[in-house]
Amino acid sequence: MAIVSSGSGSAAARGPRQPQRLVDPAAHANEKSSEAAPEAPIQREDSLRPRRLADYIGQRELKQVLGIAVEATRAREEALDHVLLYGPPGLGKTTMALVLAEELGVRCRITSAPALERPRDIVGLLVNLEPRELLFIDEIHRLNRVAEEILYPAMEDFRLDLTVGKGTTARTRSLPIAPFTLVGATTRAGSLTSPLRDRFGLIQRLEFYGLDDLQAIVLRAAGLLQIELDASAALEVARRCRGTPRIANRLLRRVRDVAAVGGHGRVSPELVHEALSLHRVDGRGLDASDRRLLHLLQHGYGGGPVGLDTLAAGLGEDPATLEAVVEPFLLQQGLLQRTPRGRVITEAGLAHLQAHPEPSAA
Repeated sequence: MAIVSSGSGSAAARGPRQPQRLVDPAAHANEKSSEAAPEAPIQREDSLRPRRLADYIGQRELKQVLGIAVEATRAREEALDHVLLYGPPGLGKTTMALVLAEELGVRCRITSAPALERPRDIVGLLVNLEPRELLFIDEIHRLNRVAEEILYPAMEDFRLDLTVGKGTTARTRSLPIAPFTLVGATTRAGSLTSPLRDRFGLIQRLEFYGLDDLQAIVLRAAGLLQIELDASAALEVARRCRGTPRIANRLLRRVRDVAAVGGHGRVSPELVHEALSLHRVDGRGLDASDRRLLHLLQHGYGGGPVGLDTLAAGLGEDPATLEAVVEPFLLQQGLLQRTPRGRVITEAGLAHLQAHPEPSAA
């Protein structure tokens, strides 16, 4: 199974650059090796990706649904129905697309919606698809209107409706294309238009992973990275990764660095704690930015309620970054609440601050 990647769009298309944190579920720039250029060597995050459904840990319901669809598709010798995968970043949407291609024995072409700025970008991709190939579009909710309208007949009838000429001489030509499977990935399924969403035959959500699955993922990654890791140490990494495999793999690499520099032959839970404490990631997965927000809320404003702009000014952060990058995990963990009057720290948040009393510096 080959992987062919298109560009990921301009910096303007991607929006303002956000600070990279060790516990950020979004892929870091150095983790996108397979998206850097066509046929690029697969390294870093890609080196840890499972290749087959049997190797894919977790997401049992998703694997069952897609496994049945793949078997039926192979038996009929047809293209797989279009698949929409949605859920928080870092849970394996790209990985699942590559696994589907491997199971079907076809090539997977990878691109992202911001890269499809002009009609010819998406037309060129669709025309060059081979029968039953997969086209993976990341951030599909960001497709522009023109690209989306080109996709409608392509997804439904495997044809392109192209306008030739201008003005009164303009006419529409239909161009048949090979049957293919579009796999769309998004963190914001609600932002997709109804006509686009309705053209997907399989719509599946990826859930956060449980500790047992995360421990198994860490142990598997440790084997691939040739790290001797105790099961209890793998569990310590799993506890800190926010239910996200991408973060688990990233934390494991940082543990490997400390083990290599310190000459440790085998990684213990104590070494995991030492390594991740250097990066200020605590036992619950909170980092310095998370604790700074909780500390300011409690000690600067008496626990709240406090407006987002006030908190952002106190932390020296952009309000949009604070809302999109820092707050979500605190809300998921019940450490912070949003109220009509502003942000409020919870009892669980106070307890966590008591366990980590020292304020985190910027």
